[in-house]
Amino acid sequence: MRCVFVQFRCQPGQTYKVADAIYEREVVSELYSTSGDYDLIAKVYIPEDVDVGHYLSEKLFDIPGISRTLTTMTFKAF
Repeated sequence: MRCVFVQFRCQPGQTYKVADAIYEREVVSELYSTSGDYDLIAKVYIPEDVDVGHYLSEKLFDIPGISRTLTTMTFKAF
């Protein structure tokens, strides 16, 4: 499995609805609210043989209320 972190910027007043919708899809291992430029951050494990962009687009990025995302790939755990 490949670990990626996805940050979500939500439309005003939509953060809790977006967070609930993310959890309902059962594809994230952890989800946190954050301060700064983004409202939420999720830790997602993606199967090695699956394209990251397609996976995230199909599983998460169509949720209403998301205005922007930032995906950070990981390479090695220390």
